[in-house]
Amino acid sequence: MNALDVSAVSFAYGARNALVDVNFSLAPGRFTALLGPNGAGKSTLIALLTRLYDLQSGDIRVGGYSLREAPRAALQQLGVVFQQSTLDLDLSVEQNLRYHAALHGLSRRETGLRVEAELARQALGERRREKVRELNGGHRRRVEIARALLHEPRLLLLDEASVGLDPASRLALNQHVRTLCQEQGISVLWTTHLLDEVDADDALMILHQGRLVASGQLDDLLLEQGDDLSQLFARVTTKGAPA
Repeated sequence: MNALDVSAVSFAYGARNALVDVNFSLAPGRFTALLGPNGAGKSTLIALLTRLYDLQSGDIRVGGYSLREAPRAALQQLGVVFQQSTLDLDLSVEQNLRYHAALHGLSRRETGLRVEAELARQALGERRREKVRELNGGHRRRVEIARALLHEPRLLLLDEASVGLDPASRLALNQHVRTLCQEQGISVLWTTHLLDEVDADDALMILHQGRLVASGQLDDLLLEQGDDLSQLFARVTTKGAPA
């Protein structure tokens, strides 16, 4: 079963099309990068995946559950790290995690086990009692990832998660998420506009003007197109490029 299936999804703001007939699937346990310039439609797609916006056409299935027909079950399969932090800055790291667990209806015993596991996995054990506002940007992102994984989702969605981080922290976060993907077998959808956050063996999608203009494993795309990534990205995101 795919971690995510997006089928014939279109979305418009009045007369302006933000997404046009978008179709793709994410296999289990893969790191997939979604690239696109500003205004490509990435934010709209994320809003639909997280049900901040209602679908206008098409369907989205997370772990086999339709957002139209079984939204609660679909969202239970999804962990999200938004571009803008949604942590409570005045709560401690552990308090943020426990609050999220309560929202998902986890028992006290299960919450304790999962919080301990995530604190260890994200190397946050020594910071558990620190208020989030005392943490740097990289550690805050790790708290958000820990929170997103508490309910054991099949798909982890990170929307421009490296924005605002220094280069070393960006690299560390990217590598950390890849390790989680490999070790836990969860699928990752990493949205970005930064080409250096994509590796040759990643599954890659490029969104431009609301359309998927390239899709496949990056090294296969480069071999087929005869470009490097910067050339491929520039060519397919040229204004008016065919889908």
